[in-house]
Amino acid sequence: MKKVVYSTVLLMFLVTSLSAQQLNLSAEIRPRFENRHGYKTLMDKDVDGANFISQRSRLNFNFKNDKLRFGVVLQNVRVWGDVSTLSSSDSQISFHQAWAELLLSNKVSLKLGRQEIVYDDSRIFGNVGWAQQARSHDAFLVKFTPNNKSKLDLGFAVNADGQFLTDALYSNAAGYKSFQYAWYHTKLNKSSLSLLLLNTGIEYLNGGSNQIIDYMQTIGGRYTFKSGKFNGNAAGYFQTGKSRSTNVSASYFGANLGYKASNNFSLGLGLDYLSGKDMNDSSSDVKSFAPLFGTNHKFNGWMDYFYVGNHANSVGLSDVNVTLAYKKDKFSAKLIPHFFSSAANVYNGTTKLNSNLGTEIDLVLGYKIAKDIAFNAGFSKMYATDSMQVLKGGDKDTNNSWGWIMFTFKPNLF
Repeated sequence: MKKVVYSTVLLMFLVTSLSAQQLNLSAEIRPRFENRHGYKTLMDKDVDGANFISQRSRLNFNFKNDKLRFGVVLQNVRVWGDVSTLSSSDSQISFHQAWAELLLSNKVSLKLGRQEIVYDDSRIFGNVGWAQQARSHDAFLVKFTPNNKSKLDLGFAVNADGQFLTDALYSNAAGYKSFQYAWYHTKLNKSSLSLLLLNTGIEYLNGGSNQIIDYMQTIGGRYTFKSGKFNGNAAGYFQTGKSRSTNVSASYFGANLGYKASNNFSLGLGLDYLSGKDMNDSSSDVKSFAPLFGTNHKFNGWMDYFYVGNHANSVGLSDVNVTLAYKKDKFSAKLIPHFFSSAANVYNGTTKLNSNLGTEIDLVLGYKIAKDIAFNAGFSKMYATDSMQVLKGGDKDTNNSWGWIMFTFKPNLF
């Protein structure tokens, strides 16, 4: 059997080498140890944290010729020890991506299938690469590239739980029943501009057996610039429409300014604002901004207290942060303090609390061992306030921290 596999792979390689086609096979092994003692939420007193090792294993297959691009990512995500050492089967294997792209011309293409969708800084659409499983969508994209400065993507998706004979309520496993979007990006002299219009549909039961899809619109854009030693960006989005029969009115603003102090040192100042809803607001309206399909671990602190499977429809967030970065040769380091406060009012019963939620300090170190081997480690500490304790529970005065160590192996096989 092994001879057949090896012969097949060799034949494919020889055929593609002799033609105008390109075949690439790569892999990834990424084990990560974590110590969670206050990760995502505050710990209670006298409670032990969690220690575990998770691992992502991938095989990436990509093929390209004059009319076709094709990609498959086979993925296994597990925690060390969650499968018996004598197990005869493994249910953790899945297709993270499986897509094909038809090249109609050098300016127009159609991309269909399971795929990662990533735009700009991953605030609204991202692949959530930090999560071992990451994120991908079942979608159809029409991609226009009129010139080397501009591009336009149109995206469409419709989801169902199975191949039924009659209409059936969707479980919303993907987080939406359907979406349609348009994303435009253009490069200017020393800057760039992106615009996004996204229509997201959620299906639900209204009045017993009446199936309804409500649509929420996310509209906005992002601007980036670079001038000398300075670089920066600003983004703004607002959300309107309806979600599960309630009106939506929410907004987001983010801005960052960076300065390259030397070849090795750089500084950054950032602000993130996501609208929220007062805790004593009894209206049904949605006033809290939802980052939807973004890589939220990248934003608002690496301890994931906000918008990583939590903090939805809550008091929103204001995040002022500073980045101190150092990089030399194969070594890199970042220190990022975050100063959090709520965008809306926090109450403990009828008592209005201070909007200050606390301070998080993130430290990450990196070392590139070889071309395809990287080592990273990080430690984060949360200094929470009474307001955070009301929101999250737990004990603000206990040790709330998170540490991790990760190796990434990404060889290109051929």
